[in-house]
Amino acid sequence: MKQEFNEAKFDTYPTYNQHKNMIYIKNTIKASNVHVGMFTYYDCNGKVDADFEKDNVFYNYPGHGDLYIGKFCSIAYGVEFIMGAANHSTRSFSTYPFNTISKNWASHLGMTKDEMPPIKDTIVGNDVWIGRKARIMPGVKIGDGAIIAGYSVVTKDVPPYSVVGGSPAAIIKSRFDEDTIAFLKEIKWWNFESDNLEKAITYLSNVNLKESKKNLEKIYQADIEMKNK
Repeated sequence: MKQEFNEAKFDTYPTYNQHKNMIYIKNTIKASNVHVGMFTYYDCNGKVDADFEKDNVFYNYPGHGDLYIGKFCSIAYGVEFIMGAANHSTRSFSTYPFNTISKNWASHLGMTKDEMPPIKDTIVGNDVWIGRKARIMPGVKIGDGAIIAGYSVVTKDVPPYSVVGGSPAAIIKSRFDEDTIAFLKEIKWWNFESDNLEKAITYLSNVNLKESKKNLEKIYQADIEMKNK
């Protein structure tokens, strides 16, 4: 029988989190253009009045792209998501935003709407770990299972299951071989039904990858059958 997660039962703080430093982001979002998956949390460093949108999402004005963050992501303290409204023109002689100063100056703007910096969504996949005070620039796509080193500045897309770091962030290594990455991309364990997810935790957190892969394949097939009933 198909069993779904009941999102309403998850409080802002994980029940087992004794220090109140982990906050489920999904339950706090108010902006219509910020979308966060289940179980994704960020470390508020014990801040009592922590507000993810205020503290971690910057320049978020309507019409300048959406922010999508998948399920089961771990976002460390001080991570910054820079939204599209922060962009200035780099193709004109001046980068100054004359149109924001006065209506008169705006009427003299030499740039058309189509010539303005492109509006792109920022997309963070599932099971992504973003280290302390990393900065994610507008319009980048971070693949599933990626790791972003602390204090990195991510200016380009990050492949699934890769480790990146630096300013600007560059690929340090791939976490697994190509076959294993293909396997993880296929099973998408974060979409397992609740019963199967609980069974999978043992193998998702085990360093014996060969044995874990075998068992996850079985759970994946059982999950497909469950969904088809």
